[in-house]
Amino acid sequence: MEHPDHVARIQDEWRRERPDVDVAPQGVIGRLHRVASRLTDELTAVYAQHGLGEGDFDVLAALRRAGAPFERTPGELAAHTMITTGGMTKRLDRLERAGLVARRTAVGDGRGRVVALTPLGRETIDAAFAAHMANERRLLDDLPPDDAAALERILTAWLARLEP
Repeated sequence: MEHPDHVARIQDEWRRERPDVDVAPQGVIGRLHRVASRLTDELTAVYAQHGLGEGDFDVLAALRRAGAPFERTPGELAAHTMITTGGMTKRLDRLERAGLVARRTAVGDGRGRVVALTPLGRETIDAAFAAHMANERRLLDDLPPDDAAALERILTAWLARLEP
């Protein structure tokens, strides 16, 4: 039997081997997982063109979205990215060595630290973000606009149920 994709083949094999188990959820979850993996590959390729990894992009983007003077505390950065506070220090060390961010003592709090975009950091994230949005547009344009809108609506509702 011809299968439309990898997930359908796996489902058919499980139906044959375990007819007692409902494998229908794999149709959505398996495909969503494969789409996410392919999208990650496509997105990280653009970040790499700007000398950035996915986490680097996230940190620089969080600083850029903060607005002038483009700074946040390390704790705020962890809250605005997918990076743990433990992983943040290493990432900030690397970004600082690359000249993309600078750390300083917070005004009025000798113990607190603030991370800010440098001019090179702002130039880098602005270029990377524009390329990233063009790349996402290219990827999304593979779907008819009505399908993309429906998918966004469905994923928004589902994510609201999954995330606290």
